[in-house]
Amino acid sequence: MYVYCMAVNAFTVDRVVFLRMNKVPATSVRIDPEIKKQAAAVFDELGIGMSAGINAFLRAVVREGGMPFKLTCEPEGRNIKKAGNADLNHAFLARRDEFYTQIEDIEKEVGLYKEAFKNKTVLCNCDDPFESAFFKYFVLHFEELGLKKLICTCYAGSPFAGREYPVESSSNAYKAEVANLPSSSLLRPDSSLDLEALFELEGNTLEYLSGDGDFRSEECIRLLQEADVVVTNPPFSLFREYLGQLIQYHKKFLIIGNMNASTCKDIFPLFKEDKLWYGVTMHSGDRKFLVPDDYPLKASSCGVDELGRRFIRVKGVRWFTNLENARHHETLPLHCEYNERDYPKYENYNAIDVSKTSQIPKNYQGFMGVPITFLDKYSPDQFQICMLANGNARTNVDPAVLNQVGYRQHSEDRGGVGIINGERCYARIIIRRREHA
Repeated sequence: MYVYCMAVNAFTVDRVVFLRMNKVPATSVRIDPEIKKQAAAVFDELGIGMSAGINAFLRAVVREGGMPFKLTCEPEGRNIKKAGNADLNHAFLARRDEFYTQIEDIEKEVGLYKEAFKNKTVLCNCDDPFESAFFKYFVLHFEELGLKKLICTCYAGSPFAGREYPVESSSNAYKAEVANLPSSSLLRPDSSLDLEALFELEGNTLEYLSGDGDFRSEECIRLLQEADVVVTNPPFSLFREYLGQLIQYHKKFLIIGNMNASTCKDIFPLFKEDKLWYGVTMHSGDRKFLVPDDYPLKASSCGVDELGRRFIRVKGVRWFTNLENARHHETLPLHCEYNERDYPKYENYNAIDVSKTSQIPKNYQGFMGVPITFLDKYSPDQFQICMLANGNARTNVDPAVLNQVGYRQHSEDRGGVGIINGERCYARIIIRRREHA
C-alpha cells in the first residue's frame, strides 16, 4: 500500500509561502517581488498570512463570479477610510467552526476537565484539522492543559475541508498531529491560527490517511487506540455506533450528541450502570450549529448570522462523557411532599408518576417514574436507575427487573409504557432513592 506522507514544510515562489504536503503537487504563483513585499506588509497589518489571503481571494472570486473585494488598511501618515467590508473579510477568514460546533460551547465545557487532560493524547476524529473549533481550542490551550499530543482527523469530502487554509487535494482525508508549540502566540489578530508556524516545528506533522477517514476504518481505530481521551462532535446519525466504539475500546470521552440517543437500548444501560453521564453545560434550550453553505434552511429557527454564516438551532443537545465532574455527584434538592392526588400510581407498575424532576417527593422511598430530562440532574449517589418504561420495555428490560418494579402487562401499554386512568403516559425512567440519600 502506498501512503502519502506529508510532514508539513514550507516552500517559496518569489518568497510566497504556502502550506504543502510532501508528494502532493504544488501550485506555483509568479509574483513581482516588490508587490509581494508590499502585500505581505498589508497582510501582516490585517493579521493574516500570505497563503490565507490568497486563498480567501480565490474563494471570493469563485463565489462572486468576478473581482470580489479588496483588503485595505490605513497606511502610516495617510487618512484613508477603511473599506466597509473589511470586517466581513476578517470573518470570512476566521470561521470558528468545523462540523457545526462553536468554539464558545467547547470552551465552556472542556475547560472544566483540566486534570483529565494532563499528559494525555487527545483525539478529535470527526474534525477537519484546519477548520475545526476543537483543533483550535486544544492548540490554543495545549500547554495550559498539559497535553502530550493532539491528533485530529477529517473524512474525505468534508463540506468544510479547505475553507480556511489552502491544502492541495483538500477533498482527501488527512490527519494532523501536534506535540510541540512555538514560543510565540499562534493566534492572529483575525482569530485564525498561524498554521505555517505550527507545522514548521519538529514533531508536528500533517499526513494523508490511506482511507476516507471513517472512524470505523482500521487506521482510524489505530489512532483511537493510541489516544487517551476523545473529544469531538460525531455525526448524530452515527452517534450510537460511535459511542459504542468508544466503550468497546475503553476510552475516556467528551462528545456532543442529542439527548434522544439516551433512550436507545444500547445507550440507556450505560447511564444505569454509571458508565455514562451528561456534561456540566448545555442543559436547556437549543444550541446554534453552523452548517455548510449549501445546507437548506427550512425551519424558522435557521438563518444566516451577521458574519454571513448559515446556522441551524437544535434542541436537546448534550455533552456525553465518562469524565468525572462536580455535577455528576451533585445532590438534587427535594422540596415536595408525597400525596396520592398529585402522584398517581401506574396501573401496570408499582410506581408513582412524577411529571417534573423538580417535583420528586422528598418523603417517598418506592419506585417513581420521572421524565427523560431527569438525566440532567441525576446523581448515582442519590438515586438508583431501575429501567426505562417505554414501548420497548418488555423486549429490552431484564425480566427480573420487570418483576422487581411490579410490571404487569396492560392491553394499552404497547410494550411497557406507563398507564394511568387507562391512558398511556410519556416514556419514563423508573428510579428510587438510595437508602442513605
